[in-house]
Amino acid sequence: MKLVVVESPAKAKTIEKYLGGGHRVLASYGHVRDLPPKDGSVDPEQNFDMQWQVSPDRSKQLKLITDEAKKADTLILATDPDREGEAISWHVQEVLRQKKALPASVQRVTFNAITNAAVTEAMRNPRELDEDLIDAYRARRALDYLVGFTLSPILWRKLPGAKSAGRVQSVALRLIVDREREIEVFKTQEYWLVSATFEADGQQFTGRLVQLDGKKLDRLSIGSKGEADAAKAMVEAGRFTVSSVETKPFAKNPPPPFTTSTLQQEAARKLGFSASHTMRVAQSLYEDGLITYMRTDGVDMAEEAISAARKAIANRYDGGYVPDKPRRYTSKAKNAQEAHEAVRPTDFSKSRAASGDHARLYELVYNRALASQMASARLERTTVELTDGAGRAVLRATGQVVLFPGFLALYEEGRDEKAEDEEGARMPALREGDAPAKTGVEATQHFTQPPPRYSEASLVKRLEELGIGRPSTYASILQTLKDREYVRVDKARFIPEESGRLVTAFLERFFERYVSYDYTAELEEELDDVSGGRLDWQKLLEEFWHDFRPKAGEVMEQKPSEVTAALDEFLAPWLYPPREDGSDPRVCPACGNGRLSLRGGKFGAFVACSNYPECRYTQKFGQGGAEGQASEGPQDLGNGIELKSGRFGPYLEREGKRASIPKDVPVADVDAEMAERLLSLPREIGPHPETGKTIKASIGRYGPYLEHDGKYARLASTAEVFETGMNAAVVKLADAASGAGRREGASREPIAVLGAHPSSGKEIKVMAGRYGPYVSDGTTHATLPKSSDPKSVTLEQALEWIDAKAAKGPSAKGKRKPARKKKA
Repeated sequence: MKLVVVESPAKAKTIEKYLGGGHRVLASYGHVRDLPPKDGSVDPEQNFDMQWQVSPDRSKQLKLITDEAKKADTLILATDPDREGEAISWHVQEVLRQKKALPASVQRVTFNAITNAAVTEAMRNPRELDEDLIDAYRARRALDYLVGFTLSPILWRKLPGAKSAGRVQSVALRLIVDREREIEVFKTQEYWLVSATFEADGQQFTGRLVQLDGKKLDRLSIGSKGEADAAKAMVEAGRFTVSSVETKPFAKNPPPPFTTSTLQQEAARKLGFSASHTMRVAQSLYEDGLITYMRTDGVDMAEEAISAARKAIANRYDGGYVPDKPRRYTSKAKNAQEAHEAVRPTDFSKSRAASGDHARLYELVYNRALASQMASARLERTTVELTDGAGRAVLRATGQVVLFPGFLALYEEGRDEKAEDEEGARMPALREGDAPAKTGVEATQHFTQPPPRYSEASLVKRLEELGIGRPSTYASILQTLKDREYVRVDKARFIPEESGRLVTAFLERFFERYVSYDYTAELEEELDDVSGGRLDWQKLLEEFWHDFRPKAGEVMEQKPSEVTAALDEFLAPWLYPPREDGSDPRVCPACGNGRLSLRGGKFGAFVACSNYPECRYTQKFGQGGAEGQASEGPQDLGNGIELKSGRFGPYLEREGKRASIPKDVPVADVDAEMAERLLSLPREIGPHPETGKTIKASIGRYGPYLEHDGKYARLASTAEVFETGMNAAVVKLADAASGAGRREGASREPIAVLGAHPSSGKEIKVMAGRYGPYVSDGTTHATLPKSSDPKSVTLEQALEWIDAKAAKGPSAKGKRKPARKKKA
């Protein structure tokens, strides 16, 4: 019997059907081992020895694989055909070796598509595990571990509110922050464009003013309305004739079939998919045998696929759409590895497959791959110049005509930004001396625009251009930035949060080399050298650690106040931009003589006056840059209520009573009525029908809640505080109370033990609690986010949640009541 190990159960089911009897196909469900999230998992002192740990949620599956391996004559490792796939195969082999269950014969097979032919052919050509690819995986994993477990503790201690840093993640964040800086310093310029519309042979076209009184005009030449009106009057008065006609035929070639990054880019542009969603759908299409492997930066297709594509083109269109010779492509991406085919359909006779998002992505892959083998489009670009009788004004009209659509009949590549003066208009047939009828003249006002914020598509494209990261990493990089709340996405564009800007500033100031684009790309090249057997992986790590470790130690020794002072200086142009009146932007706007400077507190960074506590002026971090030079004064809402901005966000105040604005209530929606309701809390719903004691609804530190006789129940939103009636309140309180019995009967055995806290040394555990799982160091308890799997929590995540909870300080709710004395 032969045991075949693949990653996913879907793939296992399909492959077992192809292989038939004598084969047992099992899935590993991805990686089976990883580095434990604790200090010492990578030991630089012992030649970077790595301690691997079986993932808790893979134990059951590994036992099944082990049991089957003991009965097998041959182990066939058939994981994905890339570095990660090679690593998974290696991990499975090593686990079986340790359990003394490794069959005598071990083979490695790879296939680029899950089809009967591809799988059968792969089984005929097994090989050994690629040690160079495994070494490259180990080097990358160790690098990411060493950077994360060295930088993150520094951030926690020196930079309040910071969560983590990663080798590639931090560089991607820097790209987003750098673009935001470009936008903030951009100076908008006004300009005007003067154009005239003409008609000839019943077809209209537009000409733009490009020359005036012998002077050529560029886009910014006309900078005011007065200049524009004068130029417009001259064009209106002139009689224009065609002074030149230039026609140039040109060809447009199809783009190559998709790589991982171009698939993510085009799916974002045309389908609105995030990079992570694109990869999930593509993975499913691959496992269903519909497309080839989706993690690749190769751009060519196999010979049989090219032949099938040309046949499909001939069947769909006439012979003119099939070029004389098959098209060959080479990647222009930096550090491209072209060992695999591009992403393409496995069967060109299927132009449609699956349903929903799967169908949409499949169609995109199919059309792109088919178009890549189609004939070039033939077009004709026409440029016409018209001059007035006096020769003072020259207008230019441009357009293009599609003579033969070629691949454009099926597919046209999307773009992130559209050119302002894009040539695409149809032009009538004109000759020199023609005098088309002028039908109108207009002068339009424009303003130069700052560079656009990155979309997922443009950020992936930029990372690829710089040679940062790899196709398989882009989706997880972008997702990590969102999960850490270092960025937010607005209208499909990335905007850095203040925490993201602060982390980037910290890394640029203290670890400049390690967030530089060139250095990160060079490290990727060295990892590729390891993959190709040209560089020893431990030598790479040794050279990295030799410089990185002392730098980290140097920063760790600095006092938090010294770090804050250095960041204050580094961020000064952004925190304290010039004021319109020319006054010193560091002078406190409240007291008039204090100096503003960056401070760090347990709730994050903020700007404060040096005259504290006499002057209590504070300014949220970032408020001086993107949001103005100083916080706005109180806003009068009527009835003596003022809306104010404090260190912890907006709040309401009337005669000394305050109420914070809940997170789910937009500040813009807070009017006098809403303010009155918030200040009137708690709201009495009425007496409980059983106890007669009052049920109240209010908003506390942890959100909206109900309270009755010292017992509490959570509410889902601020609206429920004001809308929940007696019946609903009684049900919610009863549901909350029913959790008490479960707590008493719950096991106090931990779900998982993660390791020791790096500073306190206390053991970090994942526990089951009344309101769901939580992490604890014995003193501080932090509830897990709803989306988190308690069995997959890492030590790094647990430390982040515990430290964040500890930073908030003890609450009244969390304080223990003194124990009652027992009666004799």
